[in-house]
Amino acid sequence: MVRSIDAATYAAGLTETLDRKETNPKDSIGVLKSPVHYVPAPVVFELGLAMLEGATKYGGHNYRVAGVRASVYYDAARRHLDAFWEGESTDPASGLPHIIKAIACLVVLRDGQLMKNWVDDRPPRLPNGLDTGRLNAKAKEIIERLAGAAKADDFTQVGEDARP
Repeated sequence: MVRSIDAATYAAGLTETLDRKETNPKDSIGVLKSPVHYVPAPVVFELGLAMLEGATKYGGHNYRVAGVRASVYYDAARRHLDAFWEGESTDPASGLPHIIKAIACLVVLRDGQLMKNWVDDRPPRLPNGLDTGRLNAKAKEIIERLAGAAKADDFTQVGEDARP
């Protein structure tokens, strides 16, 4: 069963649960801390393998000492995501999923930001940012304008084995 609740309802539910349970006073404090239980354990273990590969090749935690260049890790993550998107699930060099390799790239980049030893070699900012609101509005306009037209099905991996 999938359910969705807003933040106020969630907080009220926590309060209600805490009001009923008096056996462990740590609950009232613990539920307000960073909830790592939402991160799937299998993904964490796969990430550990990707980080082990990097540690074996370059030295464990090398990025904390040497620092990181944003463009290098952005490009690496993008290559893994693009390979995944184009149908290659597994990185042939490591045997690990491209998705987990991309996550590892982003983890190292984020760690560099937290350590304040990253080189921010991103291009100059756009004056209005990426302006996804305008782009999303344009996408909606296109979809609504063509709503009555016959739409061809997208060609995806779903059902690929059934194609002639």
